[in-house]
Formats: sequence, structure tokens, C-alpha cells
Amino acid sequence: MYNIINYMHTHFLTEAFIMIRDVQDEIIRLKKENDICILAHSYQGHEIVEVADYVGDSYKLSVDASKVTNRNILFCGVHFMAETAKMLSPDKRVYLANPLAGCPMAEQMDAAMISAIKEREPDRKVVAYINTTAELKTVCDVCVTSASAVKIVSAMEDKKLLFIPDCNLGAFVQKACPNKDIMLLNGGCPVHAAVTEEEAREAKALHPKALLLVHPECRPAVSELADYVGSTSGIIKYAKGSDGKEFIIGTEISIIEHLQYECPDKRFYALSKKIVCQNMKLTTLSEVYNSVRSIAADDGEAFEIKMSDELISKARVCIDEMLRLGG
Repeated sequence: MYNIINYMHTHFLTEAFIMIRDVQDEIIRLKKENDICILAHSYQGHEIVEVADYVGDSYKLSVDASKVTNRNILFCGVHFMAETAKMLSPDKRVYLANPLAGCPMAEQMDAAMISAIKEREPDRKVVAYINTTAELKTVCDVCVTSASAVKIVSAMEDKKLLFIPDCNLGAFVQKACPNKDIMLLNGGCPVHAAVTEEEAREAKALHPKALLLVHPECRPAVSELADYVGSTSGIIKYAKGSDGKEFIIGTEISIIEHLQYECPDKRFYALSKKIVCQNMKLTTLSEVYNSVRSIAADDGEAFEIKMSDELISKARVCIDEMLRLGG
């Protein structure tokens, strides 16, 4: 009986794999035939990463989006990322695979709120984390990502800054740039911020040989326990290049899956089961397939990012400054 069940289990898994591979092959065919470039954030599932033309964190994808020559761009991520791609390629048609995929942090503050602070603090330049809406970016001076924040803030001539919205990332930048007067507000990523110092200590106790790698969106008390603090791309690079064999990953758990594929000789553990971005998980391979099929048919079913020329022009100022200072 065991052998029969084992055979059936293996058989069904093989069929499921073939079905996934068939869908992936069809996505690849459609995107090539219809001039579609697929950008996927690192937090996407591995089956989506495998069909993407570019994969990375927000900063890398921002740079990639600015260089894309395809007529159509399909973003597998969240809304503000697709907005950024549209800003950098206004002549392209930019689509978001799942229109419901947003970012709670990006929507925590609005332009009116920050404009009011600027009136009270006119000598402060506003540094906006890329996890912000296009409307909010219109009142900001420079944009940053977790990968480029320290470099860009260090390169700015201004000493007095307002960093929004993530106070944990802002505190990380503040510590790295002690010569800057950085004002912080109460905001940030609710997923990363949910991890506690106690959980970090428990994870280290459970895996004493593992190095702890965390994202700066985590609380400062968690970051202080880490062996490395950096962006998603930084965490991946560190884990792949390290001589260590075990790692506790303090960012979205999909990164564990990607690293396990790329480094089968190493072991990766989740810092906390809380670090799951539900918005990133909304995008599925089926939706990617439906999007490229709709773009190919030009039937209007794919969710296209629409922005006025005025909004693009105003919001892009801080994006262009990010690209200039970030190299």
C-alpha cells in the first residue's frame, strides 16, 4: 500500500511540475512574441522569478525599468513599483500583474501631511523611501531604497533632512550618517516591524551556528542583534558570498526559497513566520499568464498603470535625483 501511495504522490507531483512548466513556457513565448518585458520583485514566488527578464529589489528594478526598450512592461510586485516603472518609461505601456497588490507603508502618509511639515521645517529636505505613492513623491526632494539610502543621504549636501515613511530604515540611516540631522515620523513596514527582539533571540538560540541577516525595516533592537543589516539584494549577496553555512533570514520568507535554490549546500531559516508580505503573495503564475495573454490580445483586460504627464513630471524629480546620487 505504501508503495502505491508513494507512486501516486510522485506521479501527481510530476504532473503538477509539468503543468507549471507548460504555463511558464507559454508565458515566455507570449512575452517574446509581443515585446513584453517582465520585472519581478525578489519577494515573488520562484515560479514567477523563473519567467522574469529582471529580478531584484526596488532599487535594481528602478534602474532596470529606466533601461527597458520593450514596448510593454509587466510588473510582478506592488502598485508603487509599477508607478515607478511608468515614471521612468512614460512612453511605455506598464502593467501590474495583480491590481490589488498594494503596500501599506506606501499609503501611510500623503502629500498634504508632508507639505504641512515642510511649511514648519522649510530648511529640511524631504527624503522619501521608494515605498511611497507617486502623489507623495511630488513633494519630496529625493527618493531612496533600502539598498541606496545610506549612499544617497551621505552624498546629499543638505544636513537637515526629513526621512519618510519608515522610521526603522530612517534610524538605520541616521546611525550610518551621524553628521546629518534627520527627522523621523512614526511609520514603516508593518510586516518587518512586527518582528520582536525576543523572536530574534529565540531564533539565534534555536540555530546557534547561523548568522542573522536582517532588513533595516526591522526594529533597531532586532537589527542590533544581526550579523548583517542590509537590503534584500544585500542579504542575498551576503548569504551567497559568505563562508557560513547557516543563515537566519530576517526579511520576506520568499528569499529563503530563492537562496535555497541558488545555494543548495547551505541552510536557511526564517527569523519569524510573521515576515510574509500578503500583497506580494497576491501575484500568482496564473495571473502573470493571464496578463501577458491579455497584453498580447490587446483586449484591455490587463491592469495598465495610468498617470498624467503632470504627475509623472512632478513625481519623477525625486526619482531622477535618486538615480543621479545613487549612481
